[in-house]
Amino acid sequence: MLSVVALVATMAHAGAKPAPANAKPVVVPALQKWEGGTGMFELREHSRIVVAHEQGNELLSDSPPVGGVSNMLDGLPARLSDEIEQVTGRKLEALPRVPQDGDIILSVDPGLADADGSARFAEEGYTVTVTDKNVTIAAPTAKGVYYGTRSLLQVLLLDDGRDSVPVGTAVDWPNYKVRGFMLDVGRRFFTPEFIRDYLRLMGWFKLNDLQLHLNDNGFKGDKPSWSEVQAGFRLKTDNPEFAGLASTDGAYDRADWDSFEDTAASNGVTITPEIDSPAHSLAFIKFRPELGLNGGDSDHLDLSKPQTTEFMKSVFDEFVPWFRSGDVHFGADEYRVDKPRYKDYFNEMAAHIRSLGKHPRAWGSLSVMAPTADGYDRDVTLNSWNNGWYGPQAMIRDGYSSFINTNDALLYIVPFAPYYHGQGLDGKYLYDQWEPHVFPGTESVAPGDPHLLGGMSAVWNDLTEDSYTELDVHRLVEPTFGVLAQKMWSGTKSEVPYSSFMGTVRTLGVGPGLTKVTTTLATPANGELSLGMPASASAGDAAGAFDGVSTTRWRSGPGNNAWLQVDLGKPAVVSKVELDWAPAYGRDYEIRVSGDGANWTTVASRTGRGSAGLDTLTFDPVTTRYVRLAGIRANQSNAGHSLWSMRVFDTPDLALHQPTTASSSETPGLGPQNATDGDAKTRWASGYSDNEWIQVDLGAPRSIGRVLLDWETASGRDYDIQVSADATTWTTVAAVRDKPPGARADELSFAPVTARYVRMQGIKRTSTFGYSLWQLEMRSGGS
Repeated sequence: MLSVVALVATMAHAGAKPAPANAKPVVVPALQKWEGGTGMFELREHSRIVVAHEQGNELLSDSPPVGGVSNMLDGLPARLSDEIEQVTGRKLEALPRVPQDGDIILSVDPGLADADGSARFAEEGYTVTVTDKNVTIAAPTAKGVYYGTRSLLQVLLLDDGRDSVPVGTAVDWPNYKVRGFMLDVGRRFFTPEFIRDYLRLMGWFKLNDLQLHLNDNGFKGDKPSWSEVQAGFRLKTDNPEFAGLASTDGAYDRADWDSFEDTAASNGVTITPEIDSPAHSLAFIKFRPELGLNGGDSDHLDLSKPQTTEFMKSVFDEFVPWFRSGDVHFGADEYRVDKPRYKDYFNEMAAHIRSLGKHPRAWGSLSVMAPTADGYDRDVTLNSWNNGWYGPQAMIRDGYSSFINTNDALLYIVPFAPYYHGQGLDGKYLYDQWEPHVFPGTESVAPGDPHLLGGMSAVWNDLTEDSYTELDVHRLVEPTFGVLAQKMWSGTKSEVPYSSFMGTVRTLGVGPGLTKVTTTLATPANGELSLGMPASASAGDAAGAFDGVSTTRWRSGPGNNAWLQVDLGKPAVVSKVELDWAPAYGRDYEIRVSGDGANWTTVASRTGRGSAGLDTLTFDPVTTRYVRLAGIRANQSNAGHSLWSMRVFDTPDLALHQPTTASSSETPGLGPQNATDGDAKTRWASGYSDNEWIQVDLGAPRSIGRVLLDWETASGRDYDIQVSADATTWTTVAAVRDKPPGARADELSFAPVTARYVRMQGIKRTSTFGYSLWQLEMRSGGS
């Protein structure tokens, strides 16, 4: 009998299929290499953060960093503990103990190497080894360990339940040494809080070089004198020799700068300071008018005077001791006069910066400033910002050993200007077609060209008289921060379409630990009604569940009975509520609706839930204004209820991703499918005539009672909504007339009708253009 049982067990085992290997975890930027195992590591009640013994003194220190790579991660375990709590809701202690099952282990191993990553792995690479018992982050440098913790945090944040990591091994490193962002604070002051938050945001996406453009000025335009033009210099010293040089509308003193350097060191970022001259120098000329051309009526320094160069050297002498970076940028762009003396100035400043113990950087300008590069200092890293001023091919030809892609046509933002991406960079182009080796025209270099250090986007605040804020600039920058990080770290390794990639970026937001900057990418999903709407609760911050930020949450405090509700602003059709529970989850709860906020009806309930994570409750469509989660029993009454998010949805959009056709399209890129792809930033545009149409095949007869048309500026004045069973015979169910010009959203309701095909039949446009729709949605009615 025992033999038979053994034989049956052996046969069953032999016939069992092995579990599939875990897919590569999604992080931004994507991992270079992944070998998947099976199973998951799960955070446990006794999980801790443990540092490998030989690194304990370095990584467990609570003292602030004082510069340099070796001590840039002082206090990382305690910080990681706080970040894991913000991302997962679970608090892990950082303890100097022998690793146990459930622990996260951090290790600096200078002997760790990877043949594919080579030098880049040795400087910034890391490995993450996950078993069902532990997660181990190891790297040759402390900076690599830090980057590994960013990947771990992102994996946890994207996990349903935020407590699991797939078993397997990741090996990761950057393709390029410089992955940068330049911010013009010379023309517009950005607060120290903003700068520190941006250093944290850069670390979240493994960007590593913040170039601060510390002085500049506006354009003269039609002003009679340069004295009327805004100019700024943003460093403030106690040295009386420079009293009056710093801008009165905002400047950074030594304490501010030290805080920047400390924050940069803790987030894997180097600050590259830039003091720009001999052009863009109005701030210096206002301080010392005799040093400017035309008797001081200029933003160009007069290089014919020896004291001009000596003054600029004294500025660097004063402030370079503040800077912890190995490189200092001395500008040298767009000087349009006195070319022979420009060469002397370029060489003297480069040599002077080296004499101060730093490596010089400058903006590439030699194609305009010199017939040849003969005699120019070659030991300078150049930003290749414009092919006409000095493109990469010319830099290589002339013997410059290092340059950075900061191409103006692709990577410049001038906020709200009609040029240089005034509304933000083209994220889809950058994601689909750009990497740091790509330049316009015929200037691209080979991927991994040894002269090319990497890439850097840039914000230039040219419009000095416009009124916009630093947070307005953030709204322009954030949408492509993740894209640029991806293309500079691991290129095409994300292996997903742009829309999917951006969905991940939106979920990741700006990461933990920021104080002033928050995500601007929180956009409602198709049919989501509750994002950003007024909310209230029995206790706690109700808004945290409706703000679209993945690291904020609502907490009720102790007790079983608690409630959280949202005001949709007006009666709306509701059919689904999605709850993302934190560790303090509810076991028994109800979804209730109300038209007046006083009388409530239960539409869905859950009993006996056993874990944190997502719970979706669907119910028959109902028209309501208020939606409430009523907590009846918490998993742990002393912890109460806690939610990362509560999202309320309309009935499903029947047109989403369905076949869509139109009478015409203005261009192939503005095709009809853009109106039903669920992306609010793509659109359909017709030809320039009145009698145009767009129609959707719902795939089968469906009950339709509402249509939403989100018009671009080229909107419809008169049009019909028509339905059909066969796409041949059409019946009008809604007639729209005399609508105003411009962008708007038309929400149309009508008696429910069953149809397979639905179309917008244009009759008259509001402009000389055609019809253009961001979104076309179709839904059933509600009770």
